[in-house]
Amino acid sequence: MDFSKYGPADPEWTAYAATLPPRPTFDSQDAEKAHYNGLREKLAAAGIAAFDGKIVTHDYTIPTRDGASIPARTYRHKDHEATQGPGAVYIHLHGGGFFFGTLASEDGICSRITADTGALVLNVDYRHTPEFAYPTMYHDVQDAFAWLHQQIASDDPVLGGGRLDPKKVVIGGISAGGQLTASLVVAHHVKLPGCEILHDLPAPAGQVLMIPPVVAPQHYEKIQAALAGPSSMVECADAPVIPAWRIKFFMDLKFGDLEPGPEDFVVSPGNVPVEKLKGLPPTTFGVCGMDPLRDEALVWAKWLAEQGVPTNIHVIPGFPHGFRANGARLSEKACKRWDDIMHGGIKWALSEPKATGVFKIKEQ
Repeated sequence: MDFSKYGPADPEWTAYAATLPPRPTFDSQDAEKAHYNGLREKLAAAGIAAFDGKIVTHDYTIPTRDGASIPARTYRHKDHEATQGPGAVYIHLHGGGFFFGTLASEDGICSRITADTGALVLNVDYRHTPEFAYPTMYHDVQDAFAWLHQQIASDDPVLGGGRLDPKKVVIGGISAGGQLTASLVVAHHVKLPGCEILHDLPAPAGQVLMIPPVVAPQHYEKIQAALAGPSSMVECADAPVIPAWRIKFFMDLKFGDLEPGPEDFVVSPGNVPVEKLKGLPPTTFGVCGMDPLRDEALVWAKWLAEQGVPTNIHVIPGFPHGFRANGARLSEKACKRWDDIMHGGIKWALSEPKATGVFKIKEQ
């Protein structure tokens, strides 16, 4: 396999990148985190405000297995509140290298999702590095999934009382959130040890993986062996947003002194034996061409397709990792390409698609 043709920069991105100032420097990790989280929250506030008060939100606190708690928020567009029968829910997990991201930073994204899909959206703010390391954030997401199912079965005025169908829970995420998604789905399906909280719960109706890393970088061998030449980790080592040094920064914070093995499938769901992939739920992949994470996502997508998993695979050639975060500074067409994949993936999963057994990439 060779996906290098998707890497050369799109003219729109080249023109936009030429207008960007140099990356700022910071005196501390805290200062960097505060700066970028602040930018994200500003964009998110504008995103939800664009709906003129039509997005209804409710805040929750989810207990975690270590006795702590994490915040969460639901979103529903008023036009969809009168939907008849048990509805669907989408669990959203944000990106940010396990380092960036807040509850409020996702308000715009989650508002667009509920408005376009009609699903209620649950935004889960899992814990981040450097305060917390692996596997805390993975456990947080598992605990949130179990909590949601408890709420669906309760008389909760938003999530319970027959308002939601436990068999219509789609989960998805962006970048780090994509890995957390794939990890949960694999842990549920394979019944990984240490993930017993998931084992008896209904399977997700689907997963939406936007620019996901699916293996720990130190255990990339299986992905590389499937490729005809150098991987996107090499081709795109100096790409915008997450060049190689940035990936190392995120991973060093996440793992610390811990060295996960190649068969730690919680952190490397892409290394699960191929024959165990059969039966996974419908999976959408949204992949950027100029992204170091491109090849691992596409290789895993191929393996899923060949194992009879319904797959919906999209590549946006020539755009870097997470370009959608630049929002209105890019063209409406570029942003729509991303949104169509993400929102369409949710609707597609809920349509109960059938597998084709064919690995097919759709270029956006």
